[in-house]
Amino acid sequence: MMFVCVLTVSGQTIDSTEVHELSDVEVVGKRRFSPIQASAPIQALDTKGFERLGLADLSEAVKQFAGVSLQDYGGIGGLKTVSVRSLGAKHTAVSYDGVTISDAQGGQVDISRFSLDDVEQVSLSIGQADDIFQTARMYASAGALSIRTRTPQFEEGQTFHLQGKVRAGSFGLCNPSLRYEQRITDNYALSLQGDWTRADGQYPFTFTNGNLVSHEKRKNSDINSWRTELNLFADWQRAGQLRLKGYWFDSERGLPGSIILYNDYHTERLENRNGFVQANYENQLAPKFDLKAQTKFDYGWTRYRDFHSQYIGGVQTDVYTQREYYVSATGLYRPTEGFSLSLAEDFFVNTLDATTPKCPFPTRYTTLTALAAQYKDERWTATASLLGTYITETLEIGDAADDRRRLSPAASLSYLVWPAQHLRLRASYKDIFRTPTFDDLYYDRIGNKDLASEKATQYNLGATWNHAFPALALEYVSLTVDGYYNHVRDKIVAIPTMFIWKMMNMGRVNIFGLDANLAATFRLPLDMALGLNVSYTWQHATDRTERGSKIYGDQIPYTAEHAGNVSATLETRWVNLGWTLTAVGDRYALAQNIPENLIPGYTEQQLTANRTFRFGKCQLRLQAEIVNLCDKTYDVIRYYPMPGRSFRTSVQVSY
Repeated sequence: MMFVCVLTVSGQTIDSTEVHELSDVEVVGKRRFSPIQASAPIQALDTKGFERLGLADLSEAVKQFAGVSLQDYGGIGGLKTVSVRSLGAKHTAVSYDGVTISDAQGGQVDISRFSLDDVEQVSLSIGQADDIFQTARMYASAGALSIRTRTPQFEEGQTFHLQGKVRAGSFGLCNPSLRYEQRITDNYALSLQGDWTRADGQYPFTFTNGNLVSHEKRKNSDINSWRTELNLFADWQRAGQLRLKGYWFDSERGLPGSIILYNDYHTERLENRNGFVQANYENQLAPKFDLKAQTKFDYGWTRYRDFHSQYIGGVQTDVYTQREYYVSATGLYRPTEGFSLSLAEDFFVNTLDATTPKCPFPTRYTTLTALAAQYKDERWTATASLLGTYITETLEIGDAADDRRRLSPAASLSYLVWPAQHLRLRASYKDIFRTPTFDDLYYDRIGNKDLASEKATQYNLGATWNHAFPALALEYVSLTVDGYYNHVRDKIVAIPTMFIWKMMNMGRVNIFGLDANLAATFRLPLDMALGLNVSYTWQHATDRTERGSKIYGDQIPYTAEHAGNVSATLETRWVNLGWTLTAVGDRYALAQNIPENLIPGYTEQQLTANRTFRFGKCQLRLQAEIVNLCDKTYDVIRYYPMPGRSFRTSVQVSY
């Protein structure tokens, strides 16, 4: 039995005088994913892409996408968040096997806590996605990073798979992992995955302050973490498919902080424990009606400690506990060929407990309703949706923020202009918002319960093209170009009020941009293949809050006007080689674009080599990587230096 299969079906005329009546055959498979045909921008990388490029973690995969800004605080244990098209990380949803991950306290998801070894595909969609058979929560963001983990696939006679991997490298990195898959019966299978990561993180860096240049070593940048995941798969044929997932992540790390002159050591420590249990059920109840239901319980615990003599007992300890209870149901109805309707209903509850002074212990109740319609034929794809949001909150101490109600429309359209050349034009629109986080609303003295939601309007116009030129040994070439305009209003920012800072709706931002992606595959002699991918992003994201102010018309912080990525892979009989180049232009650490706030641009290269050996039912894969090949010194976040040149090796055995 095979739990996942991708089918390509073709028809042909057969000259035969015999007629055979065949019994009914039920075919269950996955719809083939095609970013080129999408009516809104979507980019994806799968397992083969990870292996060809030698990617070791999820953040390295996300860097390959155009329009993405990855906030990285440096080192193996550094926090990593994703922002799409300068809208901020809080406007980007992150889903794990179809269920959105949330952080009601801070609003940002640290993607470093997910292992790439267990991931089958990573995709990034912007604006109105073509997939209307999804949860209402997936409609409620400007962009969505979707992570899909591996599903067991068994050939005839196979009952289990076992895969072990050990990765080691510079700065004390040690990362063993183990994955086990078992077919229980023809209808049930399970998978168990676990990995452990430790590193001292003491990488050298160069610190420059005016004419002073010193060579230092990063301290308090260690990490010790482990994660495990258990999945149960049930395929009941006509009764539907069920997937149960249990996940646990536990980490203890140092917070090296920003580099301060004459003080390169910090004593802050951070512990994270996060676990969730989720279920996903999907079934075709009738020839024209599909149903999807999901539920999830999420638990997050964080302890922050700062050791210093100024505190009573020599340490300050803050503990935060979050819980989420989530249910969702989505129905898809296809009344006629090419036309479909969907209705999704989500309900979830978020709570926050903290040991910090004056914590009000908030509870948030959220209801989301999404109605969507889609028409699709050989040349046209048209999608429209309307999201209804209702949020109410309660506090144990103090007065809660007002209830929030809002309707958010979205639409997308694509047209196949030139079928012979697969040339397609597309346009999309989305009006969306993000709710203030618990910290925005209620954090001691800084929070403001009267905050309005931060609103964003997105417009996109683009073209996609793909073709093959066998005479030139060009097996495949594709090009996508998208121009966009985003307008953000009621932006939530912290501004000084008398002696303290306060969260306010004071910001307006205009964002003009262009994303371009080129991909090509060449077939070379001696069974060799060359793959090339190029992505480029231009973003002009300027403050439009107050005309005449010092920052009016300036590029917003941490947004490079130019950024890009180039990757090339060479597959041969003997060894596979991969090379990536990431380039990011100048940015500013603060809102005012003056030389004192400038963060210089940088380029970073990575080189990888791998080879796979097969011995009967066993497979051995060896890989070596050089990260930051030219040993460049740079910051992604100001005063958080990134590591210089480093090395990684990995050995993977599969049976």
